[in-house]
Amino acid sequence: MSRKVSIIFLAVALLFSASCEDKKENTSLKDGPGFGKILISADESFKPVMEEMIQAYTMLNPSAIIKVKYKAESDCLRDLFYDDSVRLVIVSRGLTDREDRVLAQKLCYSAGWQRIAHDAIAVIVHPDVNDTIFSRAELKEMITGKSRKKKMVFDGTKATATFRFFRDSIIGSDDYDSTLVKAASGNEAVIDYVANHPDAIGLVGISWIGNPQDSLQRARLKKVKIAYIRCERCKGNPYVKPSVESMLSGRYPLLRGMYYIIKENYKGLGTDLVSYMKFEPGQLIFRRSYLRPEMDFRVRNVKINTLPSD
Repeated sequence: MSRKVSIIFLAVALLFSASCEDKKENTSLKDGPGFGKILISADESFKPVMEEMIQAYTMLNPSAIIKVKYKAESDCLRDLFYDDSVRLVIVSRGLTDREDRVLAQKLCYSAGWQRIAHDAIAVIVHPDVNDTIFSRAELKEMITGKSRKKKMVFDGTKATATFRFFRDSIIGSDDYDSTLVKAASGNEAVIDYVANHPDAIGLVGISWIGNPQDSLQRARLKKVKIAYIRCERCKGNPYVKPSVESMLSGRYPLLRGMYYIIKENYKGLGTDLVSYMKFEPGQLIFRRSYLRPEMDFRVRNVKINTLPSD
């Protein structure tokens, strides 16, 4: 009996191995560094910076076709596990140990993932509102309905990256006042809603509104104001706005990661795009988009000694 079980187990193992080999052979023919096609799922709150990143990459690699679907973070992760056409996702967290194991069993290899930048969540208010300073504790009391009965407007409540951040990092549970939480259809809709409702507070990704050099973002900044958030780790507990400086120094408290998760075990188009984002060209784009890059681009004072002229 044990001999039969061993034979069956061996047969299943061989079939699984063959399936894995088939996947390796098939995917290796699709594309390569700088050419081919790839479909990406990205959380909608990262759309402005991802659009800039892809535009810069495809200008250098005109044979690359990169299509991005922007959606809620939970939908991006669902695509990662259940949509074979999506090989790369951009979200605000990495994989859990369990997710890592399950995906590796499905793919026959381990998916790659890593944080590539830090993003800030900006708190926005109507331009006529004078109440523009908040602490994390006050935001928690507001969303749970314990103080200042204002509507909190998110880019959806279907496990978007922004809503999940507030649920996990600010509230610490699902105990929020649903009558005070409004789900808008994306970050642009959050900005428009706050621009027309003085009783609302909006939460948006900083790359939608943080860059004064971008004409679209300047237009959005005319509709709303960015609030100050209390830095509880700073001496004197000052209130700070999200900026490159306050993000680099860790003074701005509403920070979250920006991660890639990739399903490629060969040098494909997705792997090349990830390398572009991880290293200097892409990291400079993150910084220019008012995100906090992983690479250290701080300016240091140096003294240059010149040789005397003859």
